[in-house]
Amino acid sequence: MSYEFITLEKKDRIATITINRPKMNPLSRKTYEEIEQAAKEANSDQQVKVVILTAAGDKAFASGLDLKDVAGRSKEEMTEIWSASNKASTAVAAIEKPVIAAINGMALGGGLELALCCDIRIAVEKARFSQPELGLGIIPGGGATQRLTRLIGTSKAKELFFTGEMFNARTALELGIINKIVPDDKLIEEATALAASIAGKSAVALRMTKLSVDKGLDMDLKSGLEYEGECFMNSYLSEDGREGISAFIENRKPEFKDR
Repeated sequence: MSYEFITLEKKDRIATITINRPKMNPLSRKTYEEIEQAAKEANSDQQVKVVILTAAGDKAFASGLDLKDVAGRSKEEMTEIWSASNKASTAVAAIEKPVIAAINGMALGGGLELALCCDIRIAVEKARFSQPELGLGIIPGGGATQRLTRLIGTSKAKELFFTGEMFNARTALELGIINKIVPDDKLIEEATALAASIAGKSAVALRMTKLSVDKGLDMDLKSGLEYEGECFMNSYLSEDGREGISAFIENRKPEFKDR
């Protein structure tokens, strides 16, 4: 399908979804709907092994919910906009392939929430982060109270919500919100190199790993370990699992078929 506010590019087993609403990439209902569709398209494409989520320009990954799009809405209208946001976040989080957020600038409110749906987050040195919703008399509604809290802990997450504090990439790295800081002019290069490295792995093993981690987090330890065992057995019995072990024994590079 064609998109108005995002682009979707597929190359060398990597799909890149780019939010493109200059200059600050605000998140409108239509933008969320397009992100949802692009995420589903990337997930269903068997040729895609890794997904990068990024944004155009050098100002913002996403400045948050487009307030001009939501001002004065009725409860019914706002419910529809929230639903679009939730569906987009769910679609990104549900991609059964590694997803890398390449954060090119400010990730505020819904922008940070969208990045939290990804598996790995890298950011430029000038990136800034915040959940500023309480300053507007509302609360985060795109998943932050759940995802950010699980990621950095209850007390620190509440502090960031209550204060709306803007923090830099170094603080985000220290809190574990991002995995790596890269030079401003190397973001896509670094994200693509990371994606290419991951894409060299078996698609079966990548999927089983992501499922084991994500679904296991919603289980008690005993159930999570049992589910991990199921995922391990699925990867072991796969064609790639057989090939990988044989290649190691034969001291050669494996030739994965992603099945």
